[in-house]
This record gives sequence, structure tokens and C-alpha cells, in this order.
Amino acid sequence: MALNGSLQGHKRAENGDMTQGELGERVGVTRQTIAAIEQRRYSPSLETAFRIAKVFNKSLIDVFWFDET
Repeated sequence: MALNGSLQGHKRAENGDMTQGELGERVGVTRQTIAAIEQRRYSPSLETAFRIAKVFNKSLIDVFWFDET
């Protein structure tokens, strides 16, 4: 699962430049996990992906997409 756009863009647009740590707290993961997701080194669990989308009041597909390659 890859990001549709970027978490960084969503963090700025939706929540006034939210930090990785702040997003991690709201989602229930570490700052390092958010950083790894942003850098595409880690694919979040489905539950975590839904929680991230919920923070931004977006659908899952607005925040993430599945890359079949």
C-alpha cells in the first residue's frame, strides 16, 4: 500500500502542519512508524491506514492506494 499524495501534504492541509509525533499519538503508533510510512519503507496495517484516514476526515482511498508493481 502506498500513499496517495503524501502524509506530509495531508498533515499540512488538514491540520495546520501536524508533526509526525502528533499524528502518531492520534493514530496510536510511534513517530518512527509515521516517518517510515511517509518514506514508503513501511506499509501500515489496514487498521492503522483507516485510523490515519480518519484523522484527516478522508476515505482510505483518498490517503492510500495499492501499488500492484
